[in-house]
Amino acid sequence: QVQLVESGGGLVQAGGSLRLSCAASGRTFSRYAMGWFRQAPGKEREFVAGISGWTGVSPYYADSVKGRFTISRDNAKNTVYLQMNSLKPEDTAVYYCAARSTVVVTTNANEYDYWGQGTQVTVSS
Repeated sequence: QVQLVESGGGLVQAGGSLRLSCAASGRTFSRYAMGWFRQAPGKEREFVAGISGWTGVSPYYADSVKGRFTISRDNAKNTVYLQMNSLKPEDTAVYYCAARSTVVVTTNANEYDYWGQGTQVTVSS
């Protein structure tokens, strides 16, 4: 079992930055691919960014955040991060951290095994 706890959400003006953190329990964190998803009111949950297990090579981003968001992981701290820069009002959503029991990242939410409770990000115009 893996438990995920997100933090770092909040209210920010357009153009600002936030860094989300996701702390994971368990001894095998490094073996899990990790993903960030978001869900805005009235919309489906969508993939934001993902990072492979072990060394975290080949991070993958949704087109809507590419060049603005950066995903990274610190296996020593069992934590994955999402650095969000140049935020836009359309980035407003609840952001969820997810873990997949394989090193390979995927954009499909149904293929992730564990989820955090979510953290709200609100970007004002």
